[in-house]
Amino acid sequence: MAVLSMQAVNIIGLMNHIDEVITVLGESGVFHPDEVSNFYSNLQEFTHLQTKNSYAEPLTNLKSALNQTKRNFPMTDVSDFNPSFEELEAFSETVTAEIDALVENRAAAETQLSETKNNLSVTEHFAGIDVEIIKVAQTKFVEARFGRLPKDSLQKLEAYKNDDFVDFAVCNEDKTHVWGVYFAPKDKTEEIDKIFEGLYFEQTDLVGDNETPHQKIEEYKRELPALEAKVKEEQEKLDKYLDENSEQITRYLSKLEELYIYSGIRTKAMQHNNSFILVGWIPEQNMVQLRKRLKKIKSVELDFSDAKDEIDKSPPVKLKNPFFAKPFEFYTEMYGVPKYNEIDPTSFVAITYIIMFGIMFADLGQGLCLSIVGILMWKLRKMPIGKILFPCGLSSMVFGTLFGSVFGFEDWLNPMFELFGFKGKPIEVMDNTNTIIFAAIGLGVFLLVVAMFLNVYTSFRQKNYGRALFGTSGVAGIVFYGSLVFGLLAEIFLGFHVMTLPYILGLVVFPFLLIFFSEPLGDLVNGEKDWQPESWGGYIVEKIFESIEILLGYVTNTMSFLRVGAFVLVHAGMMMVVFTLAGEPGVGYVIVVVVGNVIVMVLEALLVAIQVLRLEFYEMFSRFYSGEGRVFEPVKINAE
Repeated sequence: MAVLSMQAVNIIGLMNHIDEVITVLGESGVFHPDEVSNFYSNLQEFTHLQTKNSYAEPLTNLKSALNQTKRNFPMTDVSDFNPSFEELEAFSETVTAEIDALVENRAAAETQLSETKNNLSVTEHFAGIDVEIIKVAQTKFVEARFGRLPKDSLQKLEAYKNDDFVDFAVCNEDKTHVWGVYFAPKDKTEEIDKIFEGLYFEQTDLVGDNETPHQKIEEYKRELPALEAKVKEEQEKLDKYLDENSEQITRYLSKLEELYIYSGIRTKAMQHNNSFILVGWIPEQNMVQLRKRLKKIKSVELDFSDAKDEIDKSPPVKLKNPFFAKPFEFYTEMYGVPKYNEIDPTSFVAITYIIMFGIMFADLGQGLCLSIVGILMWKLRKMPIGKILFPCGLSSMVFGTLFGSVFGFEDWLNPMFELFGFKGKPIEVMDNTNTIIFAAIGLGVFLLVVAMFLNVYTSFRQKNYGRALFGTSGVAGIVFYGSLVFGLLAEIFLGFHVMTLPYILGLVVFPFLLIFFSEPLGDLVNGEKDWQPESWGGYIVEKIFESIEILLGYVTNTMSFLRVGAFVLVHAGMMMVVFTLAGEPGVGYVIVVVVGNVIVMVLEALLVAIQVLRLEFYEMFSRFYSGEGRVFEPVKINAE
């Protein structure tokens, strides 16, 4: 449970060498720039070297043009390619304009083809009208409306059967509409249009001059091959242009991308006369190599300091975990990365999450399926959750074996247990419900105490002695909670009388009083001068109400772990329902069992994953972890 050791670096040099410095820092791929004002307070005579990234506009324009081509241009190494900004800008403008023109021509051809296909589709619905459309449109006394009606609206026309002017001549129909025409005398057009508008009539403008619909259809069909060829021709022109200029586009695009990213370093630099200052962070393991490269640049002065000595500047954090815990950084980062001087909880999460998931999803067969699904999710889709599901599935297999459950069958493993001298499986879930529930609470108590010890360790590490000693998750909290749990357990279940007056006063009341006065006591041991509250009376009243919340917090945090045992019972209960529905052995039995297992696996995997994560975040993280650190984000180019 650690973070990568960091070094703060201060770089001072002459302005005519800043581009060399920025190139070295960018190429290193390990430099996280920071604000100079974060390190220096007196900057009145300094100015920002650059406030705007000048490479943003040409890069954005070029990328936008290339995106229209749907062609991929991967990053490449351009360390030996050094055009001026003017050359980069001119190239971006030229290529953007040429690609835009080619894309526009292709789009125009595609639009013409699309319109023709649409006109053909609409006109085909009126193929039976053997009259020129223009003649219909130019009639002197009536107006014609071509279009379509929903089929249910056609039935509503029956309400107007006594009106000689409201009629709809059907020419064709599809699944949802009827296509046709209605006529209206010019003095009644507005009235009849409103009637059809209420029937959801959609008017269609038929294209054609001195042609019948049938003639127009034939004309469209003759036009389509030429239009399709035009689209293909324009696409070929675009493809040819991209093929001929691919190498040059890739180099200029990569250089613009590189300089755009490096310019992010430049915007952090500050200038005074002919000198500049740059500050940032690098991993300690890269310090020697970076120092060598920067020392080769004339006028550059370097100063490195350990991040442990720069805590007030909030060093960025890069998590460093063993292979088994690495996938669970996904959950840690979801909550928030630790501060530099805060404990990294990833390994703790990995161990506790895997164990609790396995207990709650305990089934040998279903656990195997879950592991396979996890592998496929990672290998095929690169989903981070896949690498988490794999060990969780293995844990489910282990606890499934202990509980003797294989796809819900509770007796398949009995022969194996008999080989080891057992009469049956070690744990019969439905016969030991109380034991499982108490074991879940016991697991919760243990994990909460571990979380409290982690808080004590972190607090001492951060030199917050008040929180370490007197906090609800500090030494006082551990003594209070542990003594109370042990005392009640001994009295109720073991029959030992330990809750004596000295025990209660010394191990329950006294530590709770320390928690009650944790704020002034904490400020006192932390060396704060104003450690006393403004009003002791007000403080005590406020703390009385807070104490109720604290006590409820201990209870609810502990009781939350009941869900661990509850899900063990829920799994067994759900599988009993599946087998009850399956009935007698047969084809239907097999189908119901298989489908039931799939449903149970999907449902339980989702619920268990969420519930275990909830226990991690709300019951344990809240006791020792803030997650208020900032992520280490070095400036780097990902060349392919």
